[in-house]
Amino acid sequence: MKLPNKTALITGGNSGIGLATARLFVAEGARVAITGRNQTTLDAAAQALGPNVVAMKADMTDVDAIDNAVATVVRTFGNLDVVFANAGIAGTTPVGTTTLTAFEDILKTNLTGVFFTVQAVVPHLHDGAAVVLNSSVHSVLGAPGYAAYAASKAGVRAMARVLAAELSPRGIRVNVVTPGATRTPIWSSVASSPEALTALEHRLARGIPLGRLGEADEVARTVLFLVSDDASHLQAAEIVVDGGTIGAPLGAPLYRP
Repeated sequence: MKLPNKTALITGGNSGIGLATARLFVAEGARVAITGRNQTTLDAAAQALGPNVVAMKADMTDVDAIDNAVATVVRTFGNLDVVFANAGIAGTTPVGTTTLTAFEDILKTNLTGVFFTVQAVVPHLHDGAAVVLNSSVHSVLGAPGYAAYAASKAGVRAMARVLAAELSPRGIRVNVVTPGATRTPIWSSVASSPEALTALEHRLARGIPLGRLGEADEVARTVLFLVSDDASHLQAAEIVVDGGTIGAPLGAPLYRP
């Protein structure tokens, strides 16, 4: 096991990549705290993950809620060894039709919330702890309509370098995982039926050199690597898990003869 007797916090751990990572961490020996905004999915996740998991409802745009969630983790498990700041929301913000509220909601969750999550946990991290921030290929793709989302995820990448510099004196490692299109429930908001979802996945896969969407478990295994002793000398690094989308875009099926 890679995380025996370790204590971990995963924000947005009630669904998708966060839930897959929580499941893997538990299997690797960790005690895990997860947060989410949906009580129903939180309860379901806690039941599925077993007794070594505590689930807390918390909105990552609410600094007091973040502080309270961290305090609950510390009371329950003690100080932390691992943090995966994963909570985030998607949404389009096209130029010309976007409200200030819509733009700021994405930044508050995906960027500001990540910073205040790390700030809240720092006093409770063991020296030598590991922090992973979740970015996205949108930080470099330039996909039309995703200005706020792209800016938030690019900000995460930049912020990770600063946090790594600040926390290096304590041996705390801060790294980034950058997923591409990954099969998670997030797509249900843009696909109204199973048939629509299948068509969407097929369209997205044409732009991925490996020809398919990633799986949440594949991202989770990368996060596990980053927080484990296998990555003990990785600091301010980024691992992209996107099937080659931003590394070798012209290898995608879309461009093949």
